[in-house]
Amino acid sequence: MERRNQSFVTEFILLGLSSDRETQVILFVVFLPIYISIIVGNILILIAIRVDPQLHTPMYFFLSNLSFLDICYSSMIAPKMLENFLSEKKTISFVGCATQMYLSLSLGETECILLAVMAYDRYVAICYPLRYMTIMNKNVCIRIAAGTWVCGFVLSVLHVAFTLQVPLCGRNEINHFECEVPAVLRLACVDVSLIGIIIFVVGIIILLIPIALILVSYIRIIISILKISTARGRYKAFSTCASHITVVVLFYGTAMYIYMKPQSNDTQDSDKIVTVCYTVITPMMNPIIYTLRNKEVKGALKKSVRIICSQKQ
Repeated sequence: MERRNQSFVTEFILLGLSSDRETQVILFVVFLPIYISIIVGNILILIAIRVDPQLHTPMYFFLSNLSFLDICYSSMIAPKMLENFLSEKKTISFVGCATQMYLSLSLGETECILLAVMAYDRYVAICYPLRYMTIMNKNVCIRIAAGTWVCGFVLSVLHVAFTLQVPLCGRNEINHFECEVPAVLRLACVDVSLIGIIIFVVGIIILLIPIALILVSYIRIIISILKISTARGRYKAFSTCASHITVVVLFYGTAMYIYMKPQSNDTQDSDKIVTVCYTVITPMMNPIIYTLRNKEVKGALKKSVRIICSQKQ
């Protein structure tokens, strides 16, 4: 990180989703329940998987990783966003901005890889059902999960390092509600086209490799499902993948829009809306998607609620 960045910029101003005071209050009222639902919904998923022995399988192990990741991911963004809705001074320190950028990007990239891992898990379960528990044994699942988190936190270093070394020359108003890479790059006072290309290439690697693995997994899954003789069997096999496919479309669709398109000042408002989708809305939707389509999770959630209520009494 260059010294000139620190000498000219010690803090950033986050312009947020709106400059209108009344609109900001309305947004606070809207987003506070959303953030609470993210925390509560994903914690309930974690508790349900923990207390129900039937859910101690690779599929739910990776789902618990996703729930924990969503809690962390939204918590990197939502609290500061909610604070700024009610605050006159919407600032964040240079160090705070760098930290938020690194952690949120790391968690986002971890989710990219985790969704690919979950697709592979479904592929093994459907295509090799008799060997599933042998292939995806406990040690393998732990190693895959650990590798996923490590990769996410290592790969994000490239994005953040290239972004923070760009000279800003005193410009510190970020037209966003968080310190996101494209928004910070717009503050540069020099030509950043080369850095933009590098970040674009890194984005392709981070996004397209996992999504390619997801596509290959589901192609193999579809081929296997079509070989199932009964309609009931085909439906049961497909239903185990439907929730994951929905989450993949929601997360990857919005993330690819932000990190794999040419940057332009004309798209800043749309960028903020799309960012809300994958940093706040998707973590809120994940527990709902997996609960609505999964009888086992529904049953475990009811059991967890009963246990919690009985302990309070």
